[in-house]
Amino acid sequence: MTEQFDYVIVGSGPAGSVLADRLTEDGKTSVCVLEAGIPDTSMYIRIPAGFVKTLYDPASIWGFTCEPGPGLAGRKMRLPQGRLVGGSSSLNGMVYNRGQAEDFDDWEAMGCAGWGYRDVLPYFRRSERKIGPGDDQYRGRFGAFPVTHPDWPSPLCDAFITGAAELGIPRNDDYNGAVQEGAGYFQRNIYKGRRVSAADAFLHPAVRRGKVALRPNCQATRIILEGKRATGVRYRQGGVDKTVLAGCEVIVSAGAANSPKLLQLSGIGPASVLRDAGVELVHHLPGVGENLRDHLTTRIVARARNARTINEASRGWRLGAEVLKWLAGRPSILSMSPSLVHVFCKSRPDLTRTDTQVLFTPGSYQEGKIYVLEEHPGMSAGARSQRPFSAGWVRIRSADPMADPILQPNYLADERDQAGMVVALKLARRLLRTEAMRPYVDQETLPGPAVSTDDEWLDYARQRAGTAYHLGGSCRMGPASTPDAVVGTDLRVHGLEALRVVDASVMPLLPSANTQAATLMIAEKAADAIRGLA
Repeated sequence: MTEQFDYVIVGSGPAGSVLADRLTEDGKTSVCVLEAGIPDTSMYIRIPAGFVKTLYDPASIWGFTCEPGPGLAGRKMRLPQGRLVGGSSSLNGMVYNRGQAEDFDDWEAMGCAGWGYRDVLPYFRRSERKIGPGDDQYRGRFGAFPVTHPDWPSPLCDAFITGAAELGIPRNDDYNGAVQEGAGYFQRNIYKGRRVSAADAFLHPAVRRGKVALRPNCQATRIILEGKRATGVRYRQGGVDKTVLAGCEVIVSAGAANSPKLLQLSGIGPASVLRDAGVELVHHLPGVGENLRDHLTTRIVARARNARTINEASRGWRLGAEVLKWLAGRPSILSMSPSLVHVFCKSRPDLTRTDTQVLFTPGSYQEGKIYVLEEHPGMSAGARSQRPFSAGWVRIRSADPMADPILQPNYLADERDQAGMVVALKLARRLLRTEAMRPYVDQETLPGPAVSTDDEWLDYARQRAGTAYHLGGSCRMGPASTPDAVVGTDLRVHGLEALRVVDASVMPLLPSANTQAATLMIAEKAADAIRGLA
């Protein structure tokens, strides 16, 4: 029997969770949320450090890989994304970072009227519950999504921040406030020692109200179109194809890889891509799948001394002690995000805004192994450019809805990204060599002193860099006259009715930040547009 709801949302990640909550606040509107993945019941989701288990658990992720390219020295690189209730918010690094005000003013300047910083700030504030110091002009206090500060004391982190000041980078305890520039501790969506996913904050409360039907293990295979109007979604559950109808709209919130994939499977996208995949063209829209971007990160590793690190705290009786601390609600390595300290700075003094980021954590992973901590004390500093210029694409391989899409972010294809990576890596090394860090750094182990020239740094990045898991831009927002725009400023798909895309894929450019906070904002703003409140 075919079900019908007012709205059908494809995807239960940050955007889908917010939309389900907001659209049903009136107690009258009905919503069906289709989630391809499993329920979010694993204990590893609640334990912040559990990301080392879930991020590479085949049952919890889309095990995507990107295509090889010269930017990665011909490597294929894993690009896992969340495939469970809550989406990637149930297994990400939990950092809460909005980005710079100028990021959103850039969106507006690209033709996205109503998406400047002054327009989006109220939506950032609406979703968050900032706990601790903060300027209420910029921070929200009453939202459902808690934002907290780290509570695990580390002299290494304090020394890293002090060392940044030696290099002229000021301390900034609230990079989500008036100014992003500076060094300090990352804020995160961890509350009372436990991860708070978007599903925890928004979706599950909405389900409990009784107007949201959450359907896990249901993979959308096609958007149903009657003429130019979306009327429902075909999906597969347990090998059986089913249909759910939408009386008002279909909303695609499946993420930067799967949202363009679903549109293309439905005959919406570039004619040549659909032809090659054997999919009948329904609506030619050249931008679907184009403009894919990601933050590429390269790490420097050093051996530590004179201070405890996560490495030794995670072994033997010390790990048992950390578990007991976590169970008692005390600071513990189990309640930490993977990166603790941020540095946002300018690569050149003539710039008006920061373009370079370094991340620091008092821990290090074994070479060639996935999130396996080294046995000796260690520390890591990650380096990246904040706003990548390189862009690629998402394309379906065939008409088979169960096949992974082709992902090619074109890492380091743009010379500006190459130069930016080298600058960021050099800064990371300088930060590890400050006077404040001297008592704690035994030796740099990766890449080591053999790497020193710009060409050597760039080659090191090509060989070692990894994804920041910040995929976005593949259904970009913009005026219909923009060649690669997929949705308008109301996030309706150009040329179609009752169909929107609401997730990180609509970002014209990536913000100077992790994408989760901005995705929550996008969904808050979209919910108002759908309800006629904006």
